[in-house]
Amino acid sequence: MARQTKSLIGGMTVLGMTGIICKLVGVLFSVPLTWIIGADGLAVFQAVFPTYNLLLTISSAGLPVAVSRMVSQCLARDDRHGALRVFRVALWLLTALGLLCTILMLACNGFLVNRVGLPESALGFRVIAPCVAIVCVLAAFRGFMQGHQNMVPTATSQLIEQVGKVFISLPLAWVGYHQGMSQGAAQAAMAGMAGEEAARLSSELATAWGAAGALLGITCVEALALGYMILLYLRRRSEFRAPAGPDALEPLAARTLAGKLMRISIPITISACIVPLAQFVDSAMLVERMVASGLPLEQARPLYGVFTGAVIRLINIPTALALSISMSLVPAISACKAVGDEQGLRREANLGLRFAFLIGLPCSIGMSLLAEPIVRFFYQGTLSEEMLVAAGELLTMSALTVVLFTVVQATSAILQGLGYQRVPMYTLVAGVACKIALNYVLVGTPGINIHGGPIASIVCYSVSMVPNLIMVIRYARMRFDGRGWLLLPGIATACMGLVVWMMRTFLPWNRLMTLLEIAVGVVVYLGVAFLVKAIRREDIAPLMRRRKRG
Repeated sequence: MARQTKSLIGGMTVLGMTGIICKLVGVLFSVPLTWIIGADGLAVFQAVFPTYNLLLTISSAGLPVAVSRMVSQCLARDDRHGALRVFRVALWLLTALGLLCTILMLACNGFLVNRVGLPESALGFRVIAPCVAIVCVLAAFRGFMQGHQNMVPTATSQLIEQVGKVFISLPLAWVGYHQGMSQGAAQAAMAGMAGEEAARLSSELATAWGAAGALLGITCVEALALGYMILLYLRRRSEFRAPAGPDALEPLAARTLAGKLMRISIPITISACIVPLAQFVDSAMLVERMVASGLPLEQARPLYGVFTGAVIRLINIPTALALSISMSLVPAISACKAVGDEQGLRREANLGLRFAFLIGLPCSIGMSLLAEPIVRFFYQGTLSEEMLVAAGELLTMSALTVVLFTVVQATSAILQGLGYQRVPMYTLVAGVACKIALNYVLVGTPGINIHGGPIASIVCYSVSMVPNLIMVIRYARMRFDGRGWLLLPGIATACMGLVVWMMRTFLPWNRLMTLLEIAVGVVVYLGVAFLVKAIRREDIAPLMRRRKRG
């Protein structure tokens, strides 16, 4: 197996396993967070996040991919000095963009609060604003390390982020919630309030301060992750300063490098902004449209909090594998293109797509079949029975987006590595336009309301995936591998689905049984996948070597 392929599989494995752990911790984080600040507090927390995520994406989504791509191209020509220059220019650009977005978020606090329609979110927007600048700088270091096809630093910093949430964000949420309760009681006493009126004021302040405490914790944790990446870079600085090899190109001026980085990153940034922009629109639209469908606000707001704070978090667990594929593919494809290795390019693209379907299909079907048991596993005792049932129904359909999202991420990464970064931008624009229109119509329809959200997402990623696949086949000059991408993974998924369905139907629910059903499903899928050669011996060879070295 080629060295490049080994690096690709190793990178996907490191980032994928770390991503799953991080997302699991994220879900486990949301359970005590909901217990601490309540469903209303979770709604405030989730109302702030889409705005933060959008500004973060605007400032830091495209440039790290551009850095990864340009660094890998330099290293393919043995030009370490050029790779370091790319990183330094990108670091200045990302720092400036991050500071600008932080200032913008602070200056527009009133507008943002009015847009989400939750006065309790004002403090949350303020404490999360510095996090944008911190993560932008962090993204520059991650892009540089990924360009070296070294995914361990990114994976470690992600673990710091997620574990830090538990030990920093949750305690701050608890402190904030009780501080808000105390302030509410004091203000009510000063104003001469009593009974329900005083309780309502205390509840509102507790919700606001509790959500703000959780968001402040995230800012602190991101600062810790950045500190780790800076220390790692300083320790290895001499290695990065190695002299250029004979195939290195003439060094470019800083302004030229900045221009090239921006040309690559702007379409990627626009593409990456589309989904957060849709979530930004959803955060203002969904509650309003549910109310328009006839639901009272008191029911609509917790449903929105459960959908975005519980269901989407669960969906994000398997999609972590999709992100690991995309982050590993960009430098691998770029390196092949830089040295004119067309055979290697097609091999890496085919491998990425095969893994996208291998991962996405069983995750979608398995999570859909076990939707309600999974929801109950994490949220039984935290959410009401009505919310648990609603979350299970939403997850049943939302899980089907996992395979679509995984393939969209893989095809987008291949196209970005090839230099066609505008294609995924256009396809996502089309998909998200459909999503917004469907959300407006379906969520506002009585009897459908919040259940229109998953339908809109399925249409969104389908509209984006099909043209992406066509363009990858065309530009990478490869054929559609229906057998390797769809048929063989589909057979393994069908066998897994049948076994899981039978267990789900005939066995009683409890947490241990849910774990057993998931474990049996994984074993059946892997067993059949190896039997029909959907997964090949060479696919796991790099992992076995890594284990022996460990």
